Amino acid sequence: MKRLTTIEGTAAPLPIANLDTDQILPKQFLRIIDKAGLADGLLYDLRFDPHGTPREACVLNQPEYRGARILIGGSNFGCGSSREHAVWGLQQYGFEAVIAPSFAEIFYSNAMNNRLLLVQLERDAIDALVQASTQSPESTLRIDLERQTVTAADGQTWTYPLGARHKRMVIEGMDTIDLTLSSLADIEAFEQQHFAQHPWASVL
Repeated sequence: MKRLTTIEGTAAPLPIANLDTDQILPKQFLRIIDKAGLADGLLYDLRFDPHGTPREACVLNQPEYRGARILIGGSNFGCGSSREHAVWGLQQYGFEAVIAPSFAEIFYSNAMNNRLLLVQLERDAIDALVQASTQSPESTLRIDLERQTVTAADGQTWTYPLGARHKRMVIEGMDTIDLTLSSLADIEAFEQQHFAQHPWASVL
């Protein structure tokens, strides 16, 4: 898989605190046997009224943000149930990264395991990004995954934390299985050494 070192594009501001996975991908869109078509259900109740008419006030329905690759969210983004469909729906809609003050733990793991980059920034940085994207929807953000930085159109830059394991997974497009298999030689060497020292523990 091609290495992912930068994500650059427009950002859609959606700074709603405690936006849970049931809102991100409602239950009625989970009646599938594959991942196809989840973009249609993304944030459905925010995007559409009970009659299925698009809500003009929703940022995702505004033409200025069509094609946005980055979503700016609120605190505790992705809380609620553990449904991985929320991550898939965000990706199918076109988002490659979500920037927020904090993320729910299970959602964080699901996202990183599927190569959806989650960027955690301080509140003042989020406020600045929301203001910039609201006032100038055409402005772009640049996320440098190797340097772990977010750079706004005006040149202002913030650094975000990211563990070495998750960083490698996103850049190289690895899930937890791929990550384990990348250490297969070390695992087999340990296994051989262990059973050489403890032959009674080997499986017949």
